[in-house]
Amino acid sequence: MIKRRILIPLLNFSKIESFSGILLFTATIIAMIWANSSYAESYQALWHYHLGISSETFEFTLPLHYWVNDALMVFFFFLIGLEIKRELLIGELNSLRKAALPMFAAVGGMLIPMSLFLLLNDSPETHAGWGIPMATDIAFSLAILQVLGNRVPLSLKIFLTAFAIVDDLGAVIVIALFYSTGIDWMLLFYAFALLGLLFFLSYRNLYSKYLMIILGIVIWVLFFKSGIHPTIAGVLLAFTVPLRQTIDMDSFMTRLSEISEGFAKTERDYLPVLSSEQIVKMDELEALGNKFKSPLQRSEHKLHGWVAYFIMPVFALANAGVAVGTDMKMDTALLFHIAIALFIGKLVGVTLFSWIGIKLKLAILPDNISFKRIMGVAILAGVGFTMSIFIANLAFADNQLIIDSAKVGIMVGSGVSGIVGYLVLRFTGSKR
Repeated sequence: MIKRRILIPLLNFSKIESFSGILLFTATIIAMIWANSSYAESYQALWHYHLGISSETFEFTLPLHYWVNDALMVFFFFLIGLEIKRELLIGELNSLRKAALPMFAAVGGMLIPMSLFLLLNDSPETHAGWGIPMATDIAFSLAILQVLGNRVPLSLKIFLTAFAIVDDLGAVIVIALFYSTGIDWMLLFYAFALLGLLFFLSYRNLYSKYLMIILGIVIWVLFFKSGIHPTIAGVLLAFTVPLRQTIDMDSFMTRLSEISEGFAKTERDYLPVLSSEQIVKMDELEALGNKFKSPLQRSEHKLHGWVAYFIMPVFALANAGVAVGTDMKMDTALLFHIAIALFIGKLVGVTLFSWIGIKLKLAILPDNISFKRIMGVAILAGVGFTMSIFIANLAFADNQLIIDSAKVGIMVGSGVSGIVGYLVLRFTGSKR
């Protein structure tokens, strides 16, 4: 039963994320073609178009690009928060034994790329980009594993998913601590007071999605105005969603039996419409199902498709459009530093720290996984894309030339990591 509760969501998760990777790749290609076509001006005009609320006494407008990165991506970070909470409580990170190897891999996958970038970089102007190569794009990397089919065991997908989630948590902490400036502590205090209320309600197992939405909007605005990047609000809000069900299994089965008795066969059961009594019973059944589902699981299930199939592709479309031409000015040093840090840094970091964890007997190698496969996944971890581009926008917010150079470096590093990682796993694994 426990295995089914863990493995089935992971299988569904990998299918969603793998198709999301295909959509991300498609959106990236479209953005690159659009930004380098004769319609390039329309691409720039679209994402710089201002939207918001404006009146004589109040104005809150932002370019569409900011709405995507600062508002729409909150749902992406909210989903990350839900996944982190689930993994910490009932998933692959809920015990030291299971979490040890992904933890070692994630720490190495953050420290070594960051250190390598700082070692290579000698320009104060691009120093802030140290956080860019720390991230792993779980959608792209799982999409590549999915292409390999039965050459890759499920345990390898679970390992990649677990350490990528830890990696995301590290990226969130880095964004909160190092890429947020000019903090207004009073506004932040109000935001955390509202979060404290939601945490208290969660502790009492009280949850209302409408209250979450209303307070979530207020908390987002307070974070936005306080100087802390507003996407962090999404992660913190996710931790206030209860994991526990409102009713237990015995109560659910008892109530389910009572409701089913209301569907005793009658002559009208052969009609295409329900009786008024049966409609009431259906409503009761739906309400019972909502009580039995974990609020966290229900939120994650409903949000996953929107994030994977809409929000992340829109983010790629808005951010991957870099105009590349013969007359384009490019910081080639930054480009290569990021690409090298993603490919070499992730390979060395994930592999080395995983080996250290195993040799110290603090972590164990999962079944059906050889160390060559760990190296293959370590290379795949260099596919940074979504989170890397997000950090690049924060690190170089006032310099579009450097942002574009960083994006090209991310694409080069991610592309090389994806291709080499695929080949390594392709020729080190046999069909199962």
